[in-house]
Amino acid sequence: MASDPYSQAQDAASAIRTFEGEVYFDTTLGIPYFEQILGYAPPISLLKAYFNSSALTVPGVTNAQSFITSWQDRVIRGQVQIRNDAGQVSAAGF
Repeated sequence: MASDPYSQAQDAASAIRTFEGEVYFDTTLGIPYFEQILGYAPPISLLKAYFNSSALTVPGVTNAQSFITSWQDRVIRGQVQIRNDAGQVSAAGF
């Protein structure tokens, strides 16, 4: 079982993979993949903005930065780097 800060980075990566409306107890969480991303060609800056704001929903995360490493065959791969409220930095892939 992972501990902070890596567990927070994992949670941030999971938040990035969450579709808007998928979390039944809070349907405002997630990224609007169906409405604004899938089937469209959104700018990379919009994707990164969504990814960063989703990562910031993780408790204790104070800063997030996303890096897209590939975007092929309708699959986006990347990494999110987070800083937590203790000043620790960690990263996880998405």
